[in-house]
Amino acid sequence: MVVSLSGIFPLLYTGLNILAFLAFALDKFSAKMKAYRSTENSLLGAAAIGPWGALAAMILFRHKNRHVKFLLVPFLCILHLFLFFWLWPGASV
Repeated sequence: MVVSLSGIFPLLYTGLNILAFLAFALDKFSAKMKAYRSTENSLLGAAAIGPWGALAAMILFRHKNRHVKFLLVPFLCILHLFLFFWLWPGASV
């Protein structure tokens, strides 16, 4: 049985965005509880692989939206859009 990348990619990408969302949500919850926090670099790493989930969590939980570093997240979303249309065969605007 051969699994094509075009079949598994959407599931993998969705999963990565869910993980990024959960990472930001957990960090927000930890901040409220004054518990151990994730580092900013690990959150930015999660945003690099799942920017849509990270952006959704930033908006929904109002988390990390005043930090200059995290202005990168919307740009990462745009970068992912460009990469998607550049790499995905048959995709058009």
